[in-house]
Parts: sequence; C-alpha cells; structure tokens
Amino acid sequence: MTSGFYLNALGLINSLGAGKDAVAKGLMAGDTGGMGLMDGIAIEGPAFVGAVKGPLPEIDPAFREYDSRNNRLLLAALNEIEPEIRSAIDRFGPDRIAVILGTSTSGISDNEPGIAVKVAEGDFPDGFDYARQENGNLSLFVRKYFGLTGPAMTISTACTSSAKTLSSARRLIRAGLCDCAIVGGADTLGRLTINGFGSLDLLSETLCNPFSRNRNGINIGEGAAVFLMSREEGPVRVKGIGESSDAYHMSTPDPEGAGAKAAMAAALEDASLEAADIGYLNLHGTATVLNDSMEGTAVASLFPGGVPCSSTKPLTGHTLGAAGATELAFLWLALQNNYSNGALPPHIWDGEVDPDLPPLDLVARGRMRDPAKPAMMSNSFAFGGSNISVILTEGK
Repeated sequence: MTSGFYLNALGLINSLGAGKDAVAKGLMAGDTGGMGLMDGIAIEGPAFVGAVKGPLPEIDPAFREYDSRNNRLLLAALNEIEPEIRSAIDRFGPDRIAVILGTSTSGISDNEPGIAVKVAEGDFPDGFDYARQENGNLSLFVRKYFGLTGPAMTISTACTSSAKTLSSARRLIRAGLCDCAIVGGADTLGRLTINGFGSLDLLSETLCNPFSRNRNGINIGEGAAVFLMSREEGPVRVKGIGESSDAYHMSTPDPEGAGAKAAMAAALEDASLEAADIGYLNLHGTATVLNDSMEGTAVASLFPGGVPCSSTKPLTGHTLGAAGATELAFLWLALQNNYSNGALPPHIWDGEVDPDLPPLDLVARGRMRDPAKPAMMSNSFAFGGSNISVILTEGK
C-alpha cells in the first residue's frame, strides 16, 4: 500500500470499439469511422452521432429490474475487468468496495416508447418501469451484480459526472469507508438527449470540428468506461484533482473561463506540479462556439508556454455523463506504451484556425509524447458551471 491513489484496471466501450486494445488502436489513429448518421432518433431527421455497434452482453433475468441499454453498455465495460474486481472482493471483502458511477441518461432511452404510449393513450403500457431511468439504477445494478455491501452512489452532474466519481472515491477511501472503488460511468444515445440538444441549436449535422473557425456544434455519443481505484500501486496514478463550480449560467459557460481555469489550477496544486510539467491535455472541446472559446481562453492563460492538447470528441462524440471517465481512459491508454506506442491522441479537425481564439498546440496524428513530461490532464465541464480537471501519471 502507498499514500497515493491508482487506477488499477480499465474496461471501456464506445464508438471506437470494445475493450482497451480496440479503443487504443482507433484512438491513436484518429479513427472517426464509428461516427455517422442515425435515423429515427431526432425529430428533424438523421443525427450525426457516435454509436456503439454490435451486440451487448445480456443481463441475467435475476437482475431484470436493471435491464437497460445503459446498464448493458456498463456491463460490457465491467466484463473486461471482472477478474480484477473479483480479486479485489476476495482481498478486501464485499463491504469494503464502493461503487461510484456517473450518468446523465440512465435507462431513459428504454422508457421512451412507454412514455410515448402514455402521452398518446393516457396510461403506461404493461411492463413500464420508471426505476429503469432512475439515475441510482446504475450503481445499484453493479452493487447487486457483484454482491457488494459497501457504499454505492451515482453522480449526475451532466458532463462532469463520471470524472467526479474519482474525486468522491478518493474521499471515501481517505475517510476509511472503503478500501477500493469501482468508478466511471455510462451514457446512452436517446431521443430525449438528442432532441434536447437540438432544441438548443447545439448539434452539428456533420462530424464535429472542435476549435475550428468553422465549428458549429457537437455530436452526441454513447459509451462506458470503468476503473478499479485503490491505494494499491497500479499502472496509472491519480496525481491531482481540481474542482470548481462557477454557476455562471445554466447552459452557457463563463466566456472568460474563470471556473475552468480554477479547476485546472486546483488540479496542479493538488498534484504539486506546475503547468510546464503537463505533457498532454485532453480538452473538453465540444466544438460549440462558446465552449471552445471559453476553454481556449482558460488554457492559454494557464499554459502561456503552450501544452500539447486535443479534443477526442470527433472520435466518440460527446458521451455526456460518460465523457469524463472515457477521456480519462484515453489518458490511461496514452500513458502506457503497450497501448499507445508513445503516441498522443490526435486532434481531428479541418485545420482552419479561428483568429478569435488564442493559439493552441493541437496534436497532429503520429505526434509522440515527451518522456520528460509524464503527467497528463483531462478537462470536463458541464451545464451549470460544474468543472473538474484530473491529472494522471504513470504508476508503478
């Protein structure tokens, strides 16, 4: 045991593929092949999204009250690290393992047909279960699936949800309430989400184009990413976490990026690092006009010497409540040469610089990381001014 905190295992699935090997290959290649148009999900026509294709694991009838696409996505990620989780249960005991997961949609996509029946006919159809879309459903499913009796909670703070699970897990472990935690999150494509963002005029009809002068909106995606987090030394260390809540506006970021900068600065302080120590920054980078402007301003202010950075959302879409954990998973992969071969996640865009944005050191395909700067940071920002930045380094 050490005084640090480590991400000992990772399982994930998104539009890049299922599992660490497939996702790492697509990530480092800048593969946008999993992005495309989907019919039947948006009122105004096909939507450009990042969908998980192929079959997902079935949920045993013993857990039928938890059966939803969101939980099946989560189970696909959990299956990749089930041996490590079972081993942790054997070592620590079922009462010493917490489950802390993030989501924003939970199982709402499975309930949408039933809600449509209710609107049209006045009553819900047989089999409709409101609990399927309750946010706590996610963590309760995992707790029951593994037979755990420790703390379990779901965090739903929009796009920071799954990143914040690491912060909560760290507090619980420090407080002595658990020895280990399953952290991360899942979110699923659904009509409610797509049409909600569409009503705000935030959707791009083509592949999103972060930090370009031609950026015009986001692509929504789906996926899941889960870690096993503990004090036991592992391949990746949680070096620093910084959070802020600027509450500037419910859906519009502070144009000066004060909250974003505060979160990044707090993460650096928590990690006892300087800005110049960061070798790569995964940008929140939604490709909306205001978010990219805010984040670019904050990054340029905190990193006056520049920092290699990229937005990976053109590869997966914005996975909302799963985005924080998904992009931390990309750092986890990038920090290990057996997955990344030393490369950094590239920034995929049209190359058209916006003269109104401060210059950023956007990573081109094939760029290698600087071994003298092993620390990497990931930003997640959400509606309502919720901000978190997490710094990871190589572990043992």
